[in-house]
Amino acid sequence: MEGVEMNKSYKLLIIDDNKETLSMLHAFFSKKNYEVVSSLSGLDGLKLFESEKKGFDLVITDLVMPNISGVAVISIIKKKNPDTPVIAITGWGEHPEALASEAKADLILSKPLQLDELEVSILDLLSIKK
Repeated sequence: MEGVEMNKSYKLLIIDDNKETLSMLHAFFSKKNYEVVSSLSGLDGLKLFESEKKGFDLVITDLVMPNISGVAVISIIKKKNPDTPVIAITGWGEHPEALASEAKADLILSKPLQLDELEVSILDLLSIKK
C-alpha cells in the first residue's frame, strides 16, 4: 500500500453497542499494531473523540445504536474534523446505508464483517488521508 507506513501505529476509535463485535474488532486491530480505543455507546464515543488531543486516524461506528445513532455520530465527527475517515458498519438493510452516506461516511460495510477486508479498506482510507 503506497502512502501508508505500517511501522506507524494508527489510532482507531471503534464504536459499537454490541459487546461481541466491539471486543472482536478491538482484539483484531490491537494485534495488528493499531492503537485502539473503543466505546459501547455513541455518546461515550463522541466524548472520547472530543477529548483525544492528538485525534484519531480513523473512526469505525455502528449505525444502529440506542440514544444516539451512528448517523448522528458520523455527522458530528465530520463537522468537527472533516478529514477524519469514518467507516460505518451495519447489520441492517439498505435504509441505514442511505443515511450513512448522507452523513458523509467514507465507507459503509455490512455485518458480518470480513476482518481482512476491513483492514484493507482502513489502509486504503489512511493512504488517501496522508
